[in-house]
Formats: sequence, C-alpha cells, structure tokens
Amino acid sequence: MSSQRTMAVVGAGVIGLSWARLAHRHGWRVAITDPRPDLGELVAAEFGSDDRVSWTADLTEAVRSADLVQENGPERLAVKQQLFAEILRAAPADAVLATSSSSITASLIAADLDNAGRILVGHPFNPPELMPLVEVLPGKKTDESTVTRAVALYSELDRVPVVIRKAMPGFVANRLQMALSAEARYLVQSGVVSVEDLDTILQNSLGLRWATIGLFEGNVLGGGPGGARHLFAGVGAEVELGKPSADPEAREQLIESIENAYGSGEQNYRRLVDKRDRRTNAVLEALAKVDDRPAVHASPNV
Repeated sequence: MSSQRTMAVVGAGVIGLSWARLAHRHGWRVAITDPRPDLGELVAAEFGSDDRVSWTADLTEAVRSADLVQENGPERLAVKQQLFAEILRAAPADAVLATSSSSITASLIAADLDNAGRILVGHPFNPPELMPLVEVLPGKKTDESTVTRAVALYSELDRVPVVIRKAMPGFVANRLQMALSAEARYLVQSGVVSVEDLDTILQNSLGLRWATIGLFEGNVLGGGPGGARHLFAGVGAEVELGKPSADPEAREQLIESIENAYGSGEQNYRRLVDKRDRRTNAVLEALAKVDDRPAVHASPNV
C-alpha cells in the first residue's frame, strides 16, 4: 500500500471519526471536514498533532487530494446531493466518491449530477474501524472502474468489500439484522424468553456459528455428507414467524426491559463500547490466527 493514500472524511460524527481512525492506522493521510465549530479540538483529542491528519471546514480543500472520499453526513437526500455536487467539482478525477449511507442510494444522490460515474455507496457495518464488512453499491451512473477501485481501496484498509448489485431498502446486512431483530422482539414481548436469555441464546448458538462459517455454508454441514440438497429435502413444515407489537405501551415495556438488563447513559455506553471492542477484537485475532493471516486490531474507540 502506498503511504501517500489519502482519505477525505466528510462529517466528523461517530462513523466519520471511525473511518478516520481506520485510515490513519493504515498509514493513510486523513483530511477531515465538518462545519462544527469544535472540529479542531475534536481532531486534536483524537489524533494529537499528527501531521498525517488535517482538518478544515472547507469541503473543497478537504477533498482536493483524496484517493477516497468517504461522506458521512446527515441521512437526508438533499444534503447529500449538495455535498456530492461540491465534491465532484473539487476531488481528483480518479478519486472514489463514497457515501456511508445505510438507506440513500448512489442513484438517488447522482440523479441530477453530471459526470457522476465516481459516486457509489460504501456502507460500513458500525463501527468501520472494527467491523470488516463494507457493502459496495454502485448506482445507475457508476462506472465499473469506480467499483473496481473502491474494492481495491477498501481491501487496502483490510476491510471486506462485497459488491451489491441490486438496490433494496437496507441493502443486505441491515435487512438480515432487521429480520432477526423483529422475531427477537416478538419472542420477548410474547413472554417466551427474557431480554438477557435471548442474547445468551444468540451468543452461544447463531452468533458463534456465524462468526466462523456463513449461513449457507452451515446448510452444507447441516445436511451431513449429502450437503444442502439432503438438508433441504428433509426440512419439514416452515415455522410461521411472529410480528412484534407496534403498541406504544408494549414498545415501552420492551425498552425498559433492555435498559434494566444493560443500563443506559454515557458512562454505561462507554462501558458497553469497551466490552464490544475487546470481544470483537479477540474474535478477529483468533480467526486471523487459525486462517494464517495478519490480525487487524481496531483501537478501543466508538
């Protein structure tokens, strides 16, 4: 990897700063831009006086030398369209221009923009410095060469980019998460299991399994030597999944159960972040060891 790579981080919120830490850890230069008045203090608190990290309220200045622009602004289409219109005018001709959006597609952002072949979605699983997945979703105007460059750049950052070829609300990872979450809420609301016990079940079954093999790969193992074909042939009647209650009182009861189990507030949030980061790093390091590849350790931050 060239030490001269530069990431322009547009938006210095939780996701943006996590991208910045990731790029910085990999030896990239990082230019951070955000209109917030305390940007200088925020960057100094994160990176000190490191000359590989710069900050400015001027979007044009921030993206001028970028290999990868990673936009992390508000989830509002009009805002992103305005940002990318400015980014297109100022960024290098070969820069990949990506949005971290979890819901707004590149096609919508680029709808009224000319020469928008460099725009795509680079959706991380939060936080990007810790979770390897990046969903790469090109838009109708995105050049295939931009997709190729995006995959290469994210790979240099030791992320796992997966190209999504059809836009659907929530893309892929969040759709899977929402489906599982809906059934989990239904089971808790129905009195089948407590909040704590449901999490214990996931951690000690599906969570552990899916950290090591995929769902369809598990189907092969589930069918024994006959593989997925044998498993599917023997599957019985499908289970009808439940629908969580939309009643405000039931929702409030669920939230209270979650808060009783895991707490709330700033200090508690930091404690849970530390727990998540330590455990996730341990899993990543263990997998790297057994797969005989370098471990990529994320810093213990949000």
